[in-house]
This record gives sequence, structure tokens and C-alpha cells, in this order.
Amino acid sequence: MSRITLIEDDVEIRRLVADSLSKQGHHVESAATAMEGLELAIKESPDLVLLDLGLPDLDGSELLRMIRAVSDVPVIVITARGADEVVVKTLDAGADDYLTKPFSISQLEARVRAVLRRGGLPGSDGPVRVGELELDPASREASLSGQPLDLSPKEFDILTVLATRSGEVVSKRELMAEVWREPYGGSDRTIDVHLSWLRSKLGESAAEPVYLKTVHGVGVKLVDPSG
Repeated sequence: MSRITLIEDDVEIRRLVADSLSKQGHHVESAATAMEGLELAIKESPDLVLLDLGLPDLDGSELLRMIRAVSDVPVIVITARGADEVVVKTLDAGADDYLTKPFSISQLEARVRAVLRRGGLPGSDGPVRVGELELDPASREASLSGQPLDLSPKEFDILTVLATRSGEVVSKRELMAEVWREPYGGSDRTIDVHLSWLRSKLGESAAEPVYLKTVHGVGVKLVDPSG
């Protein structure tokens, strides 16, 4: 279970985000002001900070600099400010990701998972095994029935996302958000092509799936064929 500090002054957004992430198994502490948030970020030593820029007592960009002065905790900025120069400036100031309001909870959850994996949350980089398929995120090596798989970086990332959520349907939009970091852009065709390549390397096809099961109109899931 990861610890998340949410710094957001909008009561409804704060409640919705906290409730949704709590249901995903995260422990969420929230604050409505920058100073309360800074205190939480220092006191609780969270695994991740979600930071709004439009705070009542101090601009979130200044708070980001204050957090960076004392901690390297991953920070996802969630804000209504979507101008390119603001995004670039905020990422350059130390934010790990940037999500513009309004956003869907599923997009936020995908960003949280991706940033936590990149941040090396304890246990997140250990080998993942589904059936005879094994993935090691630390070494970025994959094998099937003990035989190495020659995967491209994107193929490995897709398979890792699906393996860490084994048995769960993952939408193409979520894959875009986690692998390509493009929740709004990108093409379903891009995902379809990479999935086709993956199926070929796993010795299966869309017509005769083994590990990769398509749920039409929803997404794709990785399953243990022996289960």
C-alpha cells in the first residue's frame, strides 16, 4: 500500500480523488492549503504527492520548489492551468507528471501507477510472473517458459502494465497514459499494432489467444492460461 499526500483546495475534487485512490488500496492524507500540505509531505514521508497549483495561501509552483528543497518524493501536478509554458516550467521545476483539469479518475489512477513504478516503490520492481511468462522490470528482461523474449521497449512496457494487473481489463486509453503518457492523444491503431507484435512473440494470435485476451469495446487483459 502506497502513501499519497493530496494537496487540493477544492473540497469536491479532494473528496473524489481521495475516495477513488483509497479504493485502489492507497493510503491518502489530504490538505486544503500549501502550508498544511508541506507539513504532511514532510511528516508523513509519502510515496507520492498530488499537487494543485491554485492554492489559497501560496501558489503551488512555489510549494513545489519548497518540497524539492527537502525531498525527492514524486510529484504529480493536477491543475486547471494548461498553457504549454506553464507545463514546461512546472516539469522543469521538478514535477514528475502534469495532469490538466478536468481529468477522469481513471486517467489519474493510471498516472499514479506509472509514477509509482518509475519511482521504485518497494516491491514494484520485483519480477512479475503470470503462468510461464516472467518479467523483471529492474533488468527489463522477459522470458516465456524459460526462454528469453526479444521485446522492444514499448512491448516490454505494455506487457509489464498488463502483468502487474493480471486478470484485469486495461483500456487502450490507460495503456496510452501509462506507456506513451498520452491520455488524450495517440491512436488505437498504435496499441493494436504493438499487441499484434506481442501476440506473435508469445506464440499466439488474436483468433487463438493464450495470454492476451481482448475484451471488445473495453480493452485487453493478460491472463494465466493455466488458471
